[in-house]
Amino acid sequence: MTSSDWTPDQPILEIENLSISFFTRLREIPAVMDFSCTVLPGEAMGLVGESGCGKSTVALAVMRYLGKNGRITGGSIRFKGRDLTQMSDDELRRIRGSEIAMIYQEPMASLNPAMRIGAQLAEVPMIHRGMARAEAWALARQIVADVRLPDPDRILQAYPHQLSGGQQQRIVIAMALMSKPALLILDEPTTALDVTVEAGIVDLVKELAEKYGTSMLFISHNLGLVMEVCDRLTVMYSGEAVETGSVAEVFDRMRHPYTQALFRSIPLPGADKNSRPLVAIPGNFPLPHERPNGCNFGPRCDYFAEGRCNAGDITMTEVGPRHESRCLRVDEIDWSAPPVAKATQGKAEIGEVVLRMEDLRKYYEVTGGGVFGGGPAKVVKANETLSFEARAGETLAIVGESGCGKSTFAKVLMGLETATSGKIMLYDRDIQNTPIEKRNTDTVSGVQMVFQNPFDTLNPSMTVGRQIIRALEIFGQGASDEDRRARMLELLDLVKLPRAFADRMPRQLSGGQKQRVGIARAFAGGAKVVVADEPVSALDVSVQAAVTDLLMDIQRENGTTLLFISHDLSIVRYLSDRVMVMYLGHVVELGTTDQVFQPPYHPYTEALLSAVPIADTHVQKKRIVLEGDIPSAMNPPPGCPFQTRCRWKSQVPGGLCEREVPPVQHLAGGHQIKCHLSDEALTTMEPVIKIAAE
Repeated sequence: MTSSDWTPDQPILEIENLSISFFTRLREIPAVMDFSCTVLPGEAMGLVGESGCGKSTVALAVMRYLGKNGRITGGSIRFKGRDLTQMSDDELRRIRGSEIAMIYQEPMASLNPAMRIGAQLAEVPMIHRGMARAEAWALARQIVADVRLPDPDRILQAYPHQLSGGQQQRIVIAMALMSKPALLILDEPTTALDVTVEAGIVDLVKELAEKYGTSMLFISHNLGLVMEVCDRLTVMYSGEAVETGSVAEVFDRMRHPYTQALFRSIPLPGADKNSRPLVAIPGNFPLPHERPNGCNFGPRCDYFAEGRCNAGDITMTEVGPRHESRCLRVDEIDWSAPPVAKATQGKAEIGEVVLRMEDLRKYYEVTGGGVFGGGPAKVVKANETLSFEARAGETLAIVGESGCGKSTFAKVLMGLETATSGKIMLYDRDIQNTPIEKRNTDTVSGVQMVFQNPFDTLNPSMTVGRQIIRALEIFGQGASDEDRRARMLELLDLVKLPRAFADRMPRQLSGGQKQRVGIARAFAGGAKVVVADEPVSALDVSVQAAVTDLLMDIQRENGTTLLFISHDLSIVRYLSDRVMVMYLGHVVELGTTDQVFQPPYHPYTEALLSAVPIADTHVQKKRIVLEGDIPSAMNPPPGCPFQTRCRWKSQVPGGLCEREVPPVQHLAGGHQIKCHLSDEALTTMEPVIKIAAE
């Protein structure tokens, strides 16, 4: 079939029995096997699954970008009826960018840092459609306005580095839409963005796809996001499609054990770390050359039947209208049965105050904008009058967008920076002015940190055991090498890693295993306060559940105070006892988890909660998309720091929000909100998230 024979009632994209391998000097590595997927005109198809399952490989195969060692070994990819695998390079060049466009996770991978935005956008229709320069610039301006960027003329003259991450991603979306493609492939397009920016991008993508009639292949590990964007989804596991169907059908009538296991490992409303803990998927994801016989998911499956599930290849079977599953036992499993209840955990005992911050400020002075540092110095107010306390055995979550001051506060607490003013009391010692190199061993070992990216925190040339022993030596633990080795093995037990891992190198570990080593190292000196800075955001959802539960178990055992820095409010709701919401250096709300997740909210908290994608069809959510980006801490707005983006500002008379920093209002039960809204206005707030009756 040629593209001229194609009609709009036929699929835009048909992938049939696709197999892809990568060839190394040692072996052929099968990355994708027997993968099929159909996208109709105007339809959005989601591809979900753990890292390494083959989602991005499928996308790159559609674009024919597999590189020298990647090869399509079977099957077909038909776009508008034509098989892309049979096309010449010239034919592919004509289609890429004009009829099929791709948006990557990192916007700067698509932008030229040395070209102005306008020139980069205008280049697309000039190359693909032969459009005149003036017409192309006019189209660029129109599409910049379409992606809701302020002051399009200024944006067109800007360089990429002059835009925020969210603005850069909008430009990449604009660039992809410049030639009005029939198919748009989005590979984790919002992973690097704040949840509030993500909400705006998701709305934008849906709106523009509708406007231009574009079909989408949307790759994500976030099931909540897929529910908001997609009509249908395909769940992948270890190179295979294991379930496909409409979003509503798969979410409410899932028919594959892996899909079920994924949903049980994410913190949906109602999950509770004590009474309804998450169920982590047991075992590990198989390496491509170590896949089991039969069902790839078999070794981790609750319903595995020896001699049947591993006897031979398993094909997709129909389980409903346009709903298929790759499971032999699909008709034998009671899908409505609740999961086998995990042992409920007693609530951790909350003890005495371990850490207290009083009116903490952290300002940075930066030189002026002259080439040689000329011009007046400017002050960045990273943290402004932070006051709170944390108790033994308590989890205090600190949430807010990038640039709100979360990580600066963590650096000050750790002694990597010293505060400008205020007090940090650890037990009865003021450690505010003591940098880390002047802190005694007890203080250093007592306050430890677990970082976001486990890959960056381990020494690649040292074994796992040696890295933990090194921490024990620094913290003065153990009287001899034998003592320290015995303690190292106990720490591996603590983080539920096999003792044999002591002799492994970091490169031999998965991301979740590396993060466990980071946790073991943090607890090597008997840490009393652990700052966990986005400790699970780089991990797959199935691994997140296991690492989160591990932190909770260690906390219960040791009475640790956990300061959990995150932008993921679903995980915060699941594990925190109290929540501190930060915006532009200020604490705008502080209270128990129940207080912060139910009205009255600070207007910023309300917007944060509305932006959280929730993978549950029974949840009704009010949509509040914040306009604009978080202001610069170097040039904060006058009055309330949030007033430039607040939808409630008109309810405060006399322009008070624009003139004065609001006072802290003390509500019932220790709940604090930093806002000018009156008590009457706060009581009119409605819940953002409601769970509908089934």
